[in-house]
Amino acid sequence: MERWGRFVARRAKGVLVLGLLVVVAAGVYGTGAFSALSDGGFEDPGSESYRATRLIEDSVGRHGADVVAVYESMDMTVDAAPFRAAVADVVAGLPADAVSHVTAYGPPGTDGLVSEDRHATTVLVTLAGETQDARMKAYDEVRPALDPPAVDDATLDVSVAGQGAVFEDVNTIVSEDIARAEMLSMPLVLLLSLVVFGSVVAALMPVGIGVVAIFGALAVVRLLTTVTDVSVFAVNIITLLGLGLAIDYALFVVSRFRDELAVRDAGDREQVAAAVGATMRTAGRTVLFSGLTVAVALSAMLVFPQGFLRSMAYGGVAAVLVAMVAALTLLPATLALLGRRVEAGAMPWRRRARGSASRGWARFAHAVMARPVVSLALVTGFLLLLASPFLSASWGSVDHRALPADAPSRVATEKLEEGFGGPTAGAEVFVATTDETEVAAYAAQLRAVDGVATVRPVAAGADGTLIDVTWRGEEQSGASQDLVRDLRGVDAPAESVVGGPSAQTVDMLDGIGDRLPLMVGLIVVAMLALLFVAFGSVVLPVKAVLVNIVSITAAFGVVTWIFADGHLEGLLGYTSSGYLDGTQPILMFAILFGLSMDYEVFLLSRIREQWDATGDNETAVATGVQKTGRIITSAALLLAVVIGAFATSGIVFMKMIGVGMLVALLLDATLVRLVMVPATMRLLGRWNWWAPGPLQRWWERHGLREGGAEPATAPSAGAGQDTPRILTR
Repeated sequence: MERWGRFVARRAKGVLVLGLLVVVAAGVYGTGAFSALSDGGFEDPGSESYRATRLIEDSVGRHGADVVAVYESMDMTVDAAPFRAAVADVVAGLPADAVSHVTAYGPPGTDGLVSEDRHATTVLVTLAGETQDARMKAYDEVRPALDPPAVDDATLDVSVAGQGAVFEDVNTIVSEDIARAEMLSMPLVLLLSLVVFGSVVAALMPVGIGVVAIFGALAVVRLLTTVTDVSVFAVNIITLLGLGLAIDYALFVVSRFRDELAVRDAGDREQVAAAVGATMRTAGRTVLFSGLTVAVALSAMLVFPQGFLRSMAYGGVAAVLVAMVAALTLLPATLALLGRRVEAGAMPWRRRARGSASRGWARFAHAVMARPVVSLALVTGFLLLLASPFLSASWGSVDHRALPADAPSRVATEKLEEGFGGPTAGAEVFVATTDETEVAAYAAQLRAVDGVATVRPVAAGADGTLIDVTWRGEEQSGASQDLVRDLRGVDAPAESVVGGPSAQTVDMLDGIGDRLPLMVGLIVVAMLALLFVAFGSVVLPVKAVLVNIVSITAAFGVVTWIFADGHLEGLLGYTSSGYLDGTQPILMFAILFGLSMDYEVFLLSRIREQWDATGDNETAVATGVQKTGRIITSAALLLAVVIGAFATSGIVFMKMIGVGMLVALLLDATLVRLVMVPATMRLLGRWNWWAPGPLQRWWERHGLREGGAEPATAPSAGAGQDTPRILTR
């Protein structure tokens, strides 16, 4: 890493020119990613519900309603001729190439499409297209045609519900939320960066690396769309992690560069190159391992079959690796050219800080280590108390309640529920027989399942019969999930499969439960291996994993208390569904595990330096906390601003991610890094650095230690150090 730093410093102009050309090209190419991203991606291709969808489409064609148009008039009932004529005109005018099936009030057996007060009716539209993207394109054609013609002396309004409308609203609101989050976070990040870095030039570094990370990740994702589907939601994680980790990495590198430059002749180009080399050997190594750990944690989501989770892995890994590469190339090249000018535009507090030092962080660490058992017990007890609501969490998937109260598709759905007898859920049952007697007997058995309201054979094809089953209740409720399992338990005269939204949720949760141990196992094994290579200990990696799991679970408990139990609805502006979306904790776990390791690597790197220099465990821990305490809390504060901006989203699952990550980040940067880590390391003593003999000998030969000397007494902008320079043994 030191050789790399010197190489970049001596060719700084060439590296910057080449890098900027790549960034410009990535920006131009990456902006095309938005039109190449796909919708949906929540299905499990290996599930029963997915197989049901394929069998139904191949045998009898799609019959489920993608769009539910609600036509309502307070001036007349559905029996009035103008009302019926207007709706008939709408149905006749729907684009034939975009619609595969339409059901409207009129023919016998369709009276259920009329509201209880007979002032509203629904038109059910099945969109053409084999994929979700194709159906969304069809929806774009169908939606304008759903507007009713004018009716003399009466008002006829339309509101549109259904999966197509919900996806349209989610995509629109997500795009608006991302733009708003960037507008909120960017000025605050710049302002706080100025406070933290203490100079105008240094404060611009994280924003610049963040822009590079976002542009580069979008280009990578667009390239991936040429070989696989990538969900539009990948943009969320690119923005969040691209800017967030750029802040962390820039803070780590710039702070260490200032320390190294302070003890060298900043006017000598060779000395500046040496400072860059030393920065890469220390902070650069930390950034490298941090980027790898976060990327590995995110890539573990690839074990899930759902395109949504896989897309989050694609976007997250791309953002992390691009941010890491930029911090190891463009940033050191920029610092090499700037030299002492990195302090240009210094703020008064920065000028005062150069001549002052504070041992507050070290004193705090010594206070914790003086009573390690009490400190650890209190913090662990508090985190477990926060985690306790997670024990009773229930699970579901996204429905209309994830949208803001004024979203058109949510308004339409609530009109349906209010005017048509309450929420209704259903399942599509396909049985591989066309024998009328067998179908009738099977339908009777389905009807006997507790909770079922209606059972109706819909269509028959060469391969079997489609039976529609409905019941009262929310599609995502626990009762609906249990009813799907009961339907699947009914003996059928031939092979049968159960599909529909509730069945998809059951399959999604079962699939996540099956793959979750594999995901967690991969993350834990990878973290143990990477941390061993970084620090030469088998004890510290195990301790780090356990501590991180406790802090992340505490964040999950807070999320459950807020979003599943319904607390703070008014303050945060959302409607609780009574459960957690099953995909979001998976996403949060991967991101948070990676980010918590980010700070772990940074802190332990400094502690390991001091341990190698002194062999004194308590001094090494206190000095490590002193040198990183302010930097970690500053990085957490800046990242919290970025993440907190996402908590303002109108989409509940985005708000949940923002709030959950914000809580986890603050807990990790304070209680975990400043209390739990010093307390556990004090209790473990020399066992912190223990490894079996063969592994220890391997690490002594091949391990990636930072080595070298600490910069002398010049204080860091982040740590305020005042310890003398100690040479490595």
